[in-house]
Amino acid sequence: MSWARIMAPLSGGSGDAAAVAAAVMLAEPFQAEMVGVYTPADVADVMPWMGEGFLGGVQTAALESLKEAAEVGEKAARAALDTATYAKRRFLTLQTPVWAGLSAESRLSDVVVFTSEPARGRGPLAEAFQQMMADEQRPVLIARQGLKVGGTVAVAWDGGKEASRAARLALPLLEKAKKAVILAAPKASSRSFDAERLRSYYAARGVKAAIDILPDSGDAAPLLLYAAKKAGADILVAGAFGHPRLQEFIFGGTTRSLLNSDEPSLFLSH
Repeated sequence: MSWARIMAPLSGGSGDAAAVAAAVMLAEPFQAEMVGVYTPADVADVMPWMGEGFLGGVQTAALESLKEAAEVGEKAARAALDTATYAKRRFLTLQTPVWAGLSAESRLSDVVVFTSEPARGRGPLAEAFQQMMADEQRPVLIARQGLKVGGTVAVAWDGGKEASRAARLALPLLEKAKKAVILAAPKASSRSFDAERLRSYYAARGVKAAIDILPDSGDAAPLLLYAAKKAGADILVAGAFGHPRLQEFIFGGTTRSLLNSDEPSLFLSH
């Protein structure tokens, strides 16, 4: 398996350079296209709040301010992309309706890359992260310090639908990895599952994986994070358990704890 298109939403903010670097790092081993997608605030989201007289002086000034901010942000996002020397990079600016455009681009991308801040519900790309994970159910890489492709990949496994989807979609990462380890915490799960099944699935695809059975019960997140650190994992693959979107970004339980951790980088699928 391989990846052909890696996408990184950009905001024109300080986190863009790190997102670009991570996306390039993910794209290079596969010679995949890396697309930086500038995701500005959408005028269409603001106009309904302006009422019938939205063409008045105050409203017109507000729209002009949004337009100017978008132009400044686009310039900064382009500059962030240009910090990369990777030849197969491309820049794209979304137009209104921004969220529809972001969805369309993500559906034709193999992985969407974010840094930690949006994944924690912070900054201008927080809603974009929620959209990719919960609405579009795209595989997402959350890049953190120490990200490495070709090192050690740990896979959190409980036999469930989300974990199975993440384990399958991460196969290109595992094929590049020097070491793969399956982390299973049966006492922390209500499911009955066998980690050997996943190891056999990987073996049939040329990936040799070790198994680490975590003996403790309780909250699975700290067990997985401890085991991933012990294994020297550069990336932890896990299924994301999400709740329906209400008025804010919501992920609960194990997923929330993983998102709030500082390491390792995460490959998540919902």
